[in-house]
Amino acid sequence: MDRSRASVFYIDNWRVTPEEGMLSRGDETTRLEPKTMEVLVYLASHPHEVITRDELEQRVWHGALVGYDAVTNTIIKLRKALQDNARQPHIIATIPKKGYQLIASVDYPASEASPAGTDTGLPTGTGVISVKSRSWSRLKTRAVILAMMMMAGMILLWTVLSPEYVPPRSDNLATLPSIVILPFENLSDDHKQEYLASGITDDIITDMTRLSNIRVISGNTSSIYKGRHISSRKIAADLNVQYILKGSIRQVNGRIRINTQLYNAKTGFNVWAQRYERRVNEIFSVQDEVTQKIAKSLTIKMSPQERIRLTQRATDSLKAYDFFQEGQRLALPRTGQALRQARVAFKKAIEYDPNYGRAYGAIALTLCFDYLAGRVDAPVEVLDRALQLAEKAVALDESVPQTYWALSFTHLMRKEYDKAETAVSRAISIAPNYADGYGLLALIKMYTGHPAQALELNSKGMKLNPYYSWEYLYTQGSAYYMQGNYAAAITMLEKAQQRNETIVQLRLILAAAYIHQNRQEDAEWQIEEIYTLSPATTISDIKKSTPFADPQFKQAFLNDLRQAGLKE
Repeated sequence: MDRSRASVFYIDNWRVTPEEGMLSRGDETTRLEPKTMEVLVYLASHPHEVITRDELEQRVWHGALVGYDAVTNTIIKLRKALQDNARQPHIIATIPKKGYQLIASVDYPASEASPAGTDTGLPTGTGVISVKSRSWSRLKTRAVILAMMMMAGMILLWTVLSPEYVPPRSDNLATLPSIVILPFENLSDDHKQEYLASGITDDIITDMTRLSNIRVISGNTSSIYKGRHISSRKIAADLNVQYILKGSIRQVNGRIRINTQLYNAKTGFNVWAQRYERRVNEIFSVQDEVTQKIAKSLTIKMSPQERIRLTQRATDSLKAYDFFQEGQRLALPRTGQALRQARVAFKKAIEYDPNYGRAYGAIALTLCFDYLAGRVDAPVEVLDRALQLAEKAVALDESVPQTYWALSFTHLMRKEYDKAETAVSRAISIAPNYADGYGLLALIKMYTGHPAQALELNSKGMKLNPYYSWEYLYTQGSAYYMQGNYAAAITMLEKAQQRNETIVQLRLILAAAYIHQNRQEDAEWQIEEIYTLSPATTISDIKKSTPFADPQFKQAFLNDLRQAGLKE
């Protein structure tokens, strides 16, 4: 049997060729991105079964840190390609609160689905075998899935062994005690308490990053262990840390129970364990106690400024806190709709606490993200509003790095490079372990024409955040593009795109890099995808919004986009 053709199958008259990433029907031909095709193949291997979002993230993205709506956006792309209707689906149905179901029949060419001598149960001359009537084709597709997973594993291994990969270690941090705060487990029956559990985790991490004499793993990395049962020794080995904090919360009748345990992963012993039972509105006091307990147990030396910062809180309002956490989750995909929904949540947080600095900064960032994606009609006014909000965020709360991060990013979008660097440097001085601070400083260095410094700073952020998000890969790929190392740029940017396919700026740099590698078709396809995400994107818009400081480099970048097919 021809194994190279074994994965070809049909869905609702569409011919699917995974190896080529193509859908075809009559004269129609549609190309799918690799992850989108992998999702389709996985659904096809489980027809009429309800597949959860978590299952897709584990089986297709292999547990990698991806944008929150990566699965949702992939399903949207599939429906568009297959000309399916989400409200009246005939191919892919959404099962509320459960997942997705391939409701169309899946058929395989007989010559590919049944090896010689197999009784298909069909009359001689039958051209296809329905997956509903035979199990062999289902096994074949699962074999294809396994092969694809093996290939993904080989790619991951190549990445780890390649000279471009930055391992999660740091020589200058190796002598410091190191810790990862794992996501607190929600033991309440109310799923909404997930916000509270996530918020507690994030706040303890933020508090710990303010201390200079300890290495703290980023919350982005910590979050990948959410809901996964992995031994402490394995986590410690993966992240090269000595200590692990685990916790759980349960809210019942207006009271909250919090259990915490601090492990020395190298010895396997508990350093301490503590149970708290308080009124819900005392949750912030518990966070303070946990942070102080960690610092004391690890005998961390703190400066007077660090001691003061640990006693300062972002808010005392639990309602404001809940809405802020909801806004953080909603904003992750950075689509126009997601950012609008996030702004509503952040404004609700401000209604409950008008002095909530981080909420003002978060709104400023949503405006900047819309500006960067070309989704605003009055860019000057939008950036002016963003600056007002970011400056108010710092004025209200200068004790946390996130408010300075928002101010820095806003200055960057306004092309006020010195002010952007000053603000993010302040964030890093407040929180020496703030991985995203180094990531943003790297981004500023890249946009201002210092790619070598950008790579160095980005590497430091990646060491603090070993399971780094797409932003780090974007910065690294963009710096390589600026250096003229287009092959390395494409490698990094394609990895970034796999983790979040909704970022227009990422696709623009990738399209430009493809041009220099004579991959015109790939560049043009990226532009087509950009028009799907943001139909009004033009050269004129990119010229105004992209914060490259060097006019000559910006013009060369725009010329690459013209060649890729972006409209004036």
